[in-house]
Amino acid sequence: MHYPTLQHYLSRLQSALSNSQLWLDEQGRARGRYFNASLTTAFQAIRSGQDQQVIAYEAYARSFDPTDQGLNVWRLLEFVANDEESVELDRLCRLLHTMNFYRQSGVRQLDLYLSVHSRLLAAIEGNHGMAFRRILDVLELPHQHIILQMPAATASQRWVLAHVVENYRRNGFRVGVNAANLEQAIDLLQRVRPDAIKIDIYAANRPELQINLLEQAERAQCQVIFKRIEQQEKFDALQNSHGTASPYLVQGFLFDIPAAELPVTTSFTQTLPSAVYAQARQSA
Repeated sequence: MHYPTLQHYLSRLQSALSNSQLWLDEQGRARGRYFNASLTTAFQAIRSGQDQQVIAYEAYARSFDPTDQGLNVWRLLEFVANDEESVELDRLCRLLHTMNFYRQSGVRQLDLYLSVHSRLLAAIEGNHGMAFRRILDVLELPHQHIILQMPAATASQRWVLAHVVENYRRNGFRVGVNAANLEQAIDLLQRVRPDAIKIDIYAANRPELQINLLEQAERAQCQVIFKRIEQQEKFDALQNSHGTASPYLVQGFLFDIPAAELPVTTSFTQTLPSAVYAQARQSA
């Protein structure tokens, strides 16, 4: 580990009881507790579309399971937590994800994508990102490698999204957005100027618009990530319809299932067994 302040903090968590809000388990993973649920982190790789090398990881909040098949925490708690509780849960998850990422080796040059829950867009009246930046500074962790990923926003939320994005930028974070289709991706690229745009592979169905997006994104130094790639045929179609030298990134069960521990190698070697794939879908 290259982060001694984090290491010192984690060593203190080793003596914390499992009924505390934060503790370290036998495998060295940071875990948290909320609404009597035991929380931990699962990571899924984001890879280069050209050579499938790992560029970044996205963190997911999961209920703890020793076989890495924990359930999506937000699906479990979204309907029992109010806005204030959702803000608290979101902050707890960000801290867990950050500690679980930077405690592992080989992450120094990789980016970490952390999702911002939709309730936070309007629930926080103050300076978005300020509290999280202070935590990172105390732990001496690199905020410049963290991308805060905004939820999909409706037309009525455009001004809120712009305000939140600007807040995060003022606190030194890079920002990612989610687009429902290629047209919205181009609109967000021009209006919000994000550092990353995610779009579902099933929405990438117009090659000429896709090329336009990728070329504009390259000029704007914005990464385009095609997500939820589950079938080799979809990935092949993406590569064949690319038609431009502009780079893009890929993510999905075809390449990786979310797991607590990062793989030793960052190269893609094989597709998933069908049984493992089915289990991963249930947790997504």
